[in-house]
Amino acid sequence: MSDSSTVHGRGGLPAAYLRAGTSSFVELATAVAPEVLPTSRSGGPGVTAVPLGDLAPHGTTIVAATFPGGVVMAGDRRATMGNMIAQRDIEKVFPADEYSLVGIAGAAGLAVEMVGLFQVELEHYEKIEGAPLSLVGKANRLATMIRGNLPLAMQGLAVVPLFAGWDEAAAMGRIFSYDATGGRYEEHSFFSVGSGSVFARGSLKKLYSPDLAVADTTMAVLQALYDAADDDSATGGPDLARRIFPVVMIAGPDGVQRVGDDQIGAMVDRLVAARRIRPDGPGAHVV
Repeated sequence: MSDSSTVHGRGGLPAAYLRAGTSSFVELATAVAPEVLPTSRSGGPGVTAVPLGDLAPHGTTIVAATFPGGVVMAGDRRATMGNMIAQRDIEKVFPADEYSLVGIAGAAGLAVEMVGLFQVELEHYEKIEGAPLSLVGKANRLATMIRGNLPLAMQGLAVVPLFAGWDEAAAMGRIFSYDATGGRYEEHSFFSVGSGSVFARGSLKKLYSPDLAVADTTMAVLQALYDAADDDSATGGPDLARRIFPVVMIAGPDGVQRVGDDQIGAMVDRLVAARRIRPDGPGAHVV
């Protein structure tokens, strides 16, 4: 006879999967199948740390900025492995759910896995509780997941996301950043993560204004990514030959939407044309 832990429910799933329990999918997976979690691949206590940073593709610069109707997030498309370009069209900005966005910098493979797990975490919570998490609650859940990745981060496989979304209660766009230990910080107006973040934030300091329209805010983050690529070799600039442009998404009261490549391509063409006349960055016109 099978014991209670191995009795299969309808559809062949073990009974443990069907018990009403935690609203956290990560906690459920930790209890019933910890081997499926990215953190299960860490060496664990006592394992000598081996620097793995040059052995896996890394994503770089993500930028986000608020505007009166929400928040814009954009990411460049380059992944690097040491001094090599590993991929030219990687996507680093994703919808976390209907009203929030997550952008990734750091170890690309782990970061993409973490985004998928985070999406399931939010969906699982809503199914169990019958209501979505608040935006701050979502930000806290992501912090917990980053904290779980700390053993891999100590081996050079850190994941540093940028989270943003529309806060329905506050009726405004909000941005949250993290450190590799899971520390969560709310950022105001704009922020950037990744190796080109210093240059992107410097650019936005000159270009950003809280009353910008959504189109002007989108152009400002594109300008910031261009300036990051100008000074950081790990950040990819717009690839005009291959027509590969930054991924740009917007979260507002109507939900998350991705700005089409045709629209971004036209904006990038105007940006590059302006830089041919004045290549010195933040002084260039926003629109």
